[in-house]
Amino acid sequence: MMHLRTLIFTYVMLPWIVLSSAAEEEYLEARRTESIVNIPDNYQSDQDVSPKAIELPTCLLCVCLSGSVYCEEVSPEMSSVPALPKETAYLYARFNKITKISNRDFADMVTLRRIDLTGNLISEIEDGAFSKLSNLEELSLAENRLTKLPMLPTKLVSFSANLNRLRTQGVKATAFKKLTKLAYLYLGNNELTAVPQLPESLHVVHLHNNKIATITDETFCQGNSSHYIRTNMYEAKLDGNPIRLSNHPESFICLQSLPVGWDN
Repeated sequence: MMHLRTLIFTYVMLPWIVLSSAAEEEYLEARRTESIVNIPDNYQSDQDVSPKAIELPTCLLCVCLSGSVYCEEVSPEMSSVPALPKETAYLYARFNKITKISNRDFADMVTLRRIDLTGNLISEIEDGAFSKLSNLEELSLAENRLTKLPMLPTKLVSFSANLNRLRTQGVKATAFKKLTKLAYLYLGNNELTAVPQLPESLHVVHLHNNKIATITDETFCQGNSSHYIRTNMYEAKLDGNPIRLSNHPESFICLQSLPVGWDN
């Protein structure tokens, strides 16, 4: 009987115990491996480096869907334009803490057609940040802190810079003149004292709540021609400016309808 028990322990129980111990050690090692966080080689352990300093991929912070990137009210706070997938056509980065747009932010992003940066803290844009975006049609910089505008791409159809701090010296007189496809221009609620040159293609222009104090027969019309009609434009807003528009009837004779603010 004792011999039988010895045989059972030697040939059955002992191998099972050894295998069980090996399996348990392998399991624990796997768990230890899973718990290791991959940290970049250049990561510094100084106290001034926080977890936010390690950038997450854009499509983890934002929603990427069929050429569109949605980065709205991102948490943790987004203070710069994220790296975009090469196929991005539409970027919505509204209501974040972006403060500056640099030339490298959209470098080589030829697929971009719409950029919406409404509601950030942008106070500076490098002059070439948008100028090489050959397919960009819509750009919104509304509700930021801009005092001047950069060069704009030539194919723009819609541009909004409402609710900024734009001043006439920060907006070149010819900034929009060569944008031959521009149909919608929104510059309301700024600090402009003069109307920039407007392209013939415009359908709508909003200049309300600025500090515009002067206007001429050339601002909207061609002062030397009584036959000229600005056929494309159907809406102009100039209310909330210190100028009294009714004192300048000849300045709007070419428009199909009087501008909003005429009776001020």
